[in-house]
Amino acid sequence: MRTQITEMFGLRVYTDRAVYIGSVDDVVLDVDQKKIDALAVGELNPEIGEVKGYAGMQIPFRIVKSVGDIVIVRHIPGLFKSPAKED
Repeated sequence: MRTQITEMFGLRVYTDRAVYIGSVDDVVLDVDQKKIDALAVGELNPEIGEVKGYAGMQIPFRIVKSVGDIVIVRHIPGLFKSPAKED
């Protein structure tokens, strides 16, 4: 998976179970190891859990599965709740 870091800004982030998380605001770099450490995601989806008081969250880059027109991350049930289904 190769892409320019600047191309990631503004991409929408989804889990592999199609749960919208937010959009990429920034990229956290590990300068010593010359790699991406995390994605800083903002404009969080309020349906994924308790996000009151938080402007964003960092998603570890190790759970990123794909980067293209969107970013797909591995779904972690304790971290990302599926939106409530309407009856």
